[in-house]
Amino acid sequence: MSSDRFDLAIAIGGAAGQGIATPGNVLARIFIRRGLHLNAYNAYQSIIRGGHIFLTMRIGDQPVHNHGDKLDLLVCLNQDTMDRHLGLMGPGTRVIYNSDTITPGSPEDGVHLCPLPIGELTDNNRNKLVQNTVALGTILNLLDVDFQILEDILTMQFQRKGQDVVDENVGVARAGYDYAAAHFEPFSLTVPSGGKPLAVWNGNDAIAMGGAAAGVKFYCAYPMSPSTGVLHWMAKNARELGIMVRQVEDEIGVANMAIGAAHTGCRSMCATSGGGFALMTEAVGSAAMMEIPVVFIDVQRAGPSTGVPTKTEQGDLWQILGASQVDFERFIVAPTDALDAFNTMPELFNLVDHFQCPGIVISDLLISEGTFSVDPDAIDMQPHIDRGAVITESRTDVSDIPTGSQEANGHGLIGAPSNGYLRYENTESGISPRALPGVQGYAHVVATDEHDEDGVLVSDEFTNPHKRRKMVEKRARKFKGAAGHIDPPELSGAADAEVTLIGWGSTRGVISEAVEMLSEEGIAVNHLPVKWIVPLHAEAIADVFANAKRTVIVENNYSGQFHRYLRSETGLTADGHIRKYDGEPFMPHQIVEGVRELLAETTDIYVPYQEVIV
Repeated sequence: MSSDRFDLAIAIGGAAGQGIATPGNVLARIFIRRGLHLNAYNAYQSIIRGGHIFLTMRIGDQPVHNHGDKLDLLVCLNQDTMDRHLGLMGPGTRVIYNSDTITPGSPEDGVHLCPLPIGELTDNNRNKLVQNTVALGTILNLLDVDFQILEDILTMQFQRKGQDVVDENVGVARAGYDYAAAHFEPFSLTVPSGGKPLAVWNGNDAIAMGGAAAGVKFYCAYPMSPSTGVLHWMAKNARELGIMVRQVEDEIGVANMAIGAAHTGCRSMCATSGGGFALMTEAVGSAAMMEIPVVFIDVQRAGPSTGVPTKTEQGDLWQILGASQVDFERFIVAPTDALDAFNTMPELFNLVDHFQCPGIVISDLLISEGTFSVDPDAIDMQPHIDRGAVITESRTDVSDIPTGSQEANGHGLIGAPSNGYLRYENTESGISPRALPGVQGYAHVVATDEHDEDGVLVSDEFTNPHKRRKMVEKRARKFKGAAGHIDPPELSGAADAEVTLIGWGSTRGVISEAVEMLSEEGIAVNHLPVKWIVPLHAEAIADVFANAKRTVIVENNYSGQFHRYLRSETGLTADGHIRKYDGEPFMPHQIVEGVRELLAETTDIYVPYQEVIV
């Protein structure tokens, strides 16, 4: 990273129940109001109280795409945090802790310990969370930020609890601020102002907002971390935005309710995690069979089964690729960050409406529960909407058609209304005009069985296998040009790179920084981030492989799921792999070290399947 950048990393550690979110939110507001960029990642356990939580917040005067490698300031709210993380602190860093309850270890030379006598500073306030507010005042003094900024934020944060609570928090924050001024050496850096104020959101908020911008009017879910934030945002804003939100008893019901709403012509979506998506998969196939456009969201976490519910991983790719059974058309997209997730939602809804098929968003905990700054002007809440070939106007030329009549088909089955409308018309493009239920003159049968053009089921017609072939080919035909409707991945970085790094989804930001760090070391590296999984721009990716000296795939799983998929679709094999599957996301130095190791082992004769596990 360039030395002239402002790049500050703060970590707050403690146990669940110690109120870590509040100081994190206060600091986030302070920095984004100054126009600074922010990226925060919270490592936590799946328990209500106790355990260990470690919130890392990185702030910069330029966009920050990951939580980085270093820590400049550590706030210890309990002894466990001190014991676990003091060793991460290097010369020039600061460690803030409650000296009444925490004993420091032996830090590296140059680490500044900042003990706070919390009892003395708060008149022995019995509220254990008060140490958090004292620490906030201390942080602001160490960074030479005016106290009034913190006072304004605390007033806004606690005003709903009454003036007494506001005064208490402002008072103890001031005590921490003044104590630090008298006893601790501040940082030598200056916290800049980055221009206009920014906003802050997490990935689940971005996905929900993107759905709202796309015109979603029905959302349902069964709570399952790390996707539950989408439900929270939708429920909070549903009344104002005219969105029907339902919490359903299980994921099977969720998927079928979302499809039912979409069948009526309503833009509909639902979100879950890997275990919940496993229950949804038959419904995904039913949407494809009925050619109903609907969006499913899978926020990945460590598995299988319950796995590690609060940790991140890119482990669901093959489940998503194999969702439901047999061949069917669907879009699969892996957004690369929160803003990209927001922008992807309207694009995906336009695509599934046009091609009349399900779409699947594959996110992960890193994006969905991470906190990020965003320029409010980059959020377009009125994107272009394209509903595709939807029939909404009643037909007036039906006076001589016996709508509602029924005919026996010779096998005891009831035929479709004989009104001349072919819902699944075998068109040249494969896309059939979709009449919404209830539109006069367009009655049709919809079911999960295979059917003919008019919707009449063919599952009991022993002598007509050609109808099955016709419909399979018709559905497949509509997807032949689908790749032309999405942008191919773009290669960034040095044209004559020694190594080409390929990642997908949330790895884009951390790989980009690793490329920059390697460049500063004199190692030329470029980067191909892949977002659209299905359809896959195989030719564009093959061109990159053909011109690359060495290819290395980076992904957050054990078996190299994207590499296996890429090989199955293109026959391409990477020269090396950097993989991580401990439940935590990549840090830039891990990719840098992985590239160095692979280069050290690579000779003129490439050895395939070189792996670096980090």
